[in-house]
Amino acid sequence: MAQRDLAGGIAAADLAEGRIVAGAVDGTDMVLVRHQGRVCALSAVCTHLKAPLADGIVVDGTIRCPWHHARFDVQTGEAVGAPAFKPLDRFEVIEKDGQVHVSATKLRAEMPPGTVAPDLGKVVIVGAGGAGHACAEMLARHGAGASVTLIGDEGQPPYDRTFCSKQYLAGKADRAAMALPVPDGVTLHTGVRVAAIDRAARTAAFEDGGTVPYDTLVLATGAAPIAPDFYGAMRDDVHVVRTVADADRLIAASVQATRAIVVGSSYIGLEVAASLIGRGLAVAVVSDSDVPLEKTAGAEIGAMVRALHVSKGVTFHDACRVARWDGTTATLTDGTSVPGDLVVVGIGVAPRVDLAERAGLVLAEKAEGGGVRVDDQLRTSDPAIHAIGDIANVPDRRSGHPIRVEHWVVAQRMGQWLARHLLGQVDGGYDEVPFFWSGHYDLSLRYVGHVTSADERRIDGDASAQDVAVYFDEDGREQAVLTAGRDILSLERERDWERR
Repeated sequence: MAQRDLAGGIAAADLAEGRIVAGAVDGTDMVLVRHQGRVCALSAVCTHLKAPLADGIVVDGTIRCPWHHARFDVQTGEAVGAPAFKPLDRFEVIEKDGQVHVSATKLRAEMPPGTVAPDLGKVVIVGAGGAGHACAEMLARHGAGASVTLIGDEGQPPYDRTFCSKQYLAGKADRAAMALPVPDGVTLHTGVRVAAIDRAARTAAFEDGGTVPYDTLVLATGAAPIAPDFYGAMRDDVHVVRTVADADRLIAASVQATRAIVVGSSYIGLEVAASLIGRGLAVAVVSDSDVPLEKTAGAEIGAMVRALHVSKGVTFHDACRVARWDGTTATLTDGTSVPGDLVVVGIGVAPRVDLAERAGLVLAEKAEGGGVRVDDQLRTSDPAIHAIGDIANVPDRRSGHPIRVEHWVVAQRMGQWLARHLLGQVDGGYDEVPFFWSGHYDLSLRYVGHVTSADERRIDGDASAQDVAVYFDEDGREQAVLTAGRDILSLERERDWERR
């Protein structure tokens, strides 16, 4: 969008309700939005990864990021929807005599509504990943931080796990860029593991024998990489990428390597391939699929992504598996020998439900997606215990059946919804529309909604030109869309399904 001089003033008639107008004041980029008759001036870039908000849309009083669908309250600037947490700056606006003038004067931050929190008792959150952190952060933001204990088994404060296979692994971002805000007032335990739950006494026990009491327990234990079964899979030169420690280990190994073998053509496997290409390694991908991403995105998108990786130097070995790895050569099930210095395995993850299972909570059947069964309030079979994130198998009103979704923003928004629910700020049940993104070099894929199979799909556009939308149906009804080069469409579908 063309920028305007907002200090000099623009016609008030140009600011229709819900329209985004880009401009600047003294070199500071801003966006203007009229909401409920009031003109609001906000900083122009998303606080998550600096996407231009002028390319987004306005929905029900929020301005939404075109890249990763973060949401900001138009009137207060508050980051009300992950993956952003830091608010937007707000600026002084004067509307008079048919003109709107904006100054570079920043307005004082407005406290979120409901910052006088109700008495929640003791809230203990087990798991400091996307879901657990977002829940704790939202509770703290609304004044309940002193009630919250957040427990993580990694020996460091919460961080953005999506960087591990993308920016951080590729060397484009450092540790500081991955850091998530430490929730104010929250008691944070890192590097410790909860070993057991006493539901009768309402306590969680650590491995060292210590206990922490709870009134509300939130399980956000996440998922763990599925271990490969080929000969040599336990060698030190076989890697997974789930945590920042995994990424550090792989980065250190890549310094001495020239060739990498990636096992699995999942989203994370291909993201790792792109990152290692960026580090100057030759990369071969071994997959038991005929086409990468075929099961989740369809053959057309899979072929597009495959062609992009090939153009960057990646070689593919499709429809086969690794049978043996000896540290220098992977022998495949079709007899091919692939030389390499290290192996990275990305064949999926499994929900970490051991703690829930030992506590006697009801688990979902594998045919339902597995995980911990919850109701639309995210409560487990024990009303004092909630489950969120990768382990939560939750009712989905759009599809009419429970789903379990393993994506970062889904986990974060589930945590945020539960926090608002505990604070008494939301009515009804959890019904967020799933969303995730995947980055490959300069290509970004956005996926809104959820289907169990990519078989029923319709294609609009040209996948080979990276300008495409793939619509997925389930039981004859559109339930998901994957886009490349169509960010507004992705945002609009998310909006429409929220309202549906």
